[in-house]
Amino acid sequence: MFVRVKYLTFSVIGIMLIGIAACRNNAETLTESEKQHYLATGDSIATHAQKVLLANVGQAIQNAGVAGAVDFCNVHAMPLTDSVSSIHGVTIQRVSDRNRNPDNALQSETDKKAWQQIMLMMKDTAMKQKQLVLQQDGSVYYYKAIPLGMPTCLSCHGMKDENILPETQQVLSAKYPNDKATGYTIGELRGLWKIKMNSKAQ
Repeated sequence: MFVRVKYLTFSVIGIMLIGIAACRNNAETLTESEKQHYLATGDSIATHAQKVLLANVGQAIQNAGVAGAVDFCNVHAMPLTDSVSSIHGVTIQRVSDRNRNPDNALQSETDKKAWQQIMLMMKDTAMKQKQLVLQQDGSVYYYKAIPLGMPTCLSCHGMKDENILPETQQVLSAKYPNDKATGYTIGELRGLWKIKMNSKAQ
């Protein structure tokens, strides 16, 4: 009798675990139409955020040079991103495996998975949009590649001895003592847009 009860107990536990796993998988599975919705929405938001940042950084370079733009980004980049987040009702971040700001480091296993997958996409020259959607804890996360696309970007993210002027490097060292975001070349993956959206919001 004891053996049978023990066996029954483990059987019930096993069924419960399978049920939980099944629910989890169902909860984290998007239909193709949902996936396309989040890809389109994420791309639109990321494009908006990119335009806002580039316009403001470009103006800062005109006003104060590259070194002054570094100082501008240190103070205003995140508030600008937050303002776009508020407009769209989402959470926007930029993440990278070679971050400048410590807050922009890859933070989760989902971030790392996205980075690995988009790194593979970067090798496919026929693929125009390097983007994907992942799910975690009831939220949808949209990721999009941020390649280093313009020669001007090398002034802050290029080779220290070739592209970055001494006065710019001095500001970078002062503002970001643990800076990892230099040594890039044109076209290289610089970071990812990361946009967190509620999976129930369609």
